[in-house]
Amino acid sequence: MTAEIPFSKLSGAGNDFVVIDNRNLTVSLSQQEIAGMCRRRTGIGADGLILIEPSASADFMMKYHNADGHPGSMCGNGGRAAVWFAHSIGIPFEQDGGCRFEAGGNPYRAWITASETVRLQMLEPKGFRDNIETGGGACHFVDTGSPHAIFYTTGLDGVDVVGRGGEVRHRTDLFPGGTNVNFIEVTAPDSISLRTFERGVEDETLACGTGAVASALMSHRLGMTPATTIQVRVQSGDTLEVRFSSDMKEIFLTGPARIVYRGTTTSS
Repeated sequence: MTAEIPFSKLSGAGNDFVVIDNRNLTVSLSQQEIAGMCRRRTGIGADGLILIEPSASADFMMKYHNADGHPGSMCGNGGRAAVWFAHSIGIPFEQDGGCRFEAGGNPYRAWITASETVRLQMLEPKGFRDNIETGGGACHFVDTGSPHAIFYTTGLDGVDVVGRGGEVRHRTDLFPGGTNVNFIEVTAPDSISLRTFERGVEDETLACGTGAVASALMSHRLGMTPATTIQVRVQSGDTLEVRFSSDMKEIFLTGPARIVYRGTTTSS
């Protein structure tokens, strides 16, 4: 028996997500169903799927699945999109526009700072590694809730993101479990441009929130961007702001999040 499922399609600076209100816990989707919904041209099309569910300790729980249907690690732009969606369906927020939510077993705080703009407090980074030889050039690495390899370039537009990124993404000898792969061009003391090959999507995406955070932190750590508020221009043409304390323990990701359209889909 098929069931109709209402959904919203959201964009977080070009990262797009299918978001479903599952506070009544009636929606149960298989890996194949989620992958089918996220598949472009034959499905709704998205970089991932988010279920908004109840939480015993926060305002809501965000359950994130990659476009391949498998549960994913933290998605920064997905988190911001989830917050905007939660606000749109009437989940109560604090007077300052703030909320608390769970994702991947971790607590997060976020704030609506303007119409269709969300600031998300990220986890502390871990696992910094430098000058990792990949056979196609050296890269750096940090985990910002998701693993990120980072390459620097002076010709970002000409980088073969899919080819090079796909190769490094599967280097499990260097990155157990695989990694997202970021290519960065430093454009000013407080700005960078970013292109990302995302694990789980297995393609270049128009934006990556945890990648923007990883790239900003690494650039500051290496002395390439002395500022502690970094503007990150992503492939969609949007700009994400990454602001952090000098010890990189408090980190905030701010950018646009909006509902593109609403519809219904079916599940067996």
